[in-house]
Amino acid sequence: MTKPLNLNLDRSAKTPLTEQIRRGIATAIESGVLEPGARLPSWQDLAAQLGVARGTVQAAYEKLDAGQLIVASRASGTRVAPRPRAVVKSEPRPDPGSFMEIYQEMTQGPALFQMGVPATETFPATLFARIRANAVRAEASAAPRYPDPRGELELRREIAGYLAIARGIDCSPSQIIVTGGYAAGLGLALRVLGLEGEQAWMEEPGFPFTRKGLELARLSLSPIPVDADGIDIDHGLRHAPDARLVVVTPGQQAPLGTTLSLERRLRLLDWAAASGAWVIEDDYLSELQLAGRAAPALASLDRAGRVIHIGSFSKTISPTLRLGFIVAPVELMARFAEVAACLAPPPGPSTQLATAEFMREGHYLRHLRRLKRAYAAKREDLLAELRPHFDTDGLTATGLAVLLRLPDGTSDLSIAREMLAFGMLPVPLSAWYASTQSSRSGLLLGVATSPTKELAKACDRLVDIVRRLGFNPRP
Repeated sequence: MTKPLNLNLDRSAKTPLTEQIRRGIATAIESGVLEPGARLPSWQDLAAQLGVARGTVQAAYEKLDAGQLIVASRASGTRVAPRPRAVVKSEPRPDPGSFMEIYQEMTQGPALFQMGVPATETFPATLFARIRANAVRAEASAAPRYPDPRGELELRREIAGYLAIARGIDCSPSQIIVTGGYAAGLGLALRVLGLEGEQAWMEEPGFPFTRKGLELARLSLSPIPVDADGIDIDHGLRHAPDARLVVVTPGQQAPLGTTLSLERRLRLLDWAAASGAWVIEDDYLSELQLAGRAAPALASLDRAGRVIHIGSFSKTISPTLRLGFIVAPVELMARFAEVAACLAPPPGPSTQLATAEFMREGHYLRHLRRLKRAYAAKREDLLAELRPHFDTDGLTATGLAVLLRLPDGTSDLSIAREMLAFGMLPVPLSAWYASTQSSRSGLLLGVATSPTKELAKACDRLVDIVRRLGFNPRP
């Protein structure tokens, strides 16, 4: 059977009709529309169909034949030449147990109980979309220029004002460096500090992505245990007194949710000032403290200029913005600006200007208040569903997650992977530990993505999976 051809010729184009016909048939063959063995119209029939001279089509067929794309035979007509079967290349999976496998597992979704992403039902999406569309139009009509590598001044002003009110940080807009989220801020800070080969304290357990970032910066990591008062300063001074860097989550420790006590904050700052060490403050979820007012930022107590404060809009607006910021100590302002200009530019101006207007008009603070009320209710509902099945000491509210502790030796990774098949994505606690000896097993259930409808059904499924894979909750 002759394969029909759908060729569109442009007689006003500079490209000759012969070349247009050749190119159209060749594209159909190479894309698989015309399969090997498919019969083509004779050049006389195709010429009549296209309304061109027969010699025009004949010349195109001759070029295709010379390129071994078609085979002409008096017995069987003109057919597509045999070709190797196209190999569909699949995206290679990361090596089992590698960082990228863990990264992809922790960031895929959207899914129930996923951590690190905000609830969508409370965000004023229509309002923000309108503000952002206006910013995009303004950017498109503006004169082309290279933007300020520190970030748009309007946004830096809004961030500085917000930090003064909400986090107790007294800083100027010139100290603010806008970044592409927390990870970009961490990378920028590590480049500025240039501490390759030095020791660094890292919370144990602590954010796996931070730990990998420090390793990539060629720092020697010293895991420091975390207790009810936060990172154990005494342990750090005993085991790694020569450290030049500390990375902490003092507002709500990631993942255990504890707040660094005032005594330890002051000791950490005194030690950093005396030893010349630097402190990177990951302000993880601090503005979303669900019980009472958030503790002031560690940077608000810093009088020696040793704290680099990193914040992000990923947990409050959306991780798709890839928008965050750094508060640079005065001593390092120029160095941060230089590195940002040459190696780490911020996101595009439209995203920044839209966020600035969102903050300036008061929408951001109102959004945070709504989030806190919604998350507090979600957390209580989730705990109420789980308490009948698990011992009270096995359930802990840890900031914007509920930690379900599992017996040592239970594979929390296997349970998390099993739950993914049912649209649930808790984070295994063991992934947050650097040492397998100190590692603990558990599941971190994100509150923000906890379902408001059919919560009981999701929790029943969770209990069934946990029971089937070796842990027996209360019946």
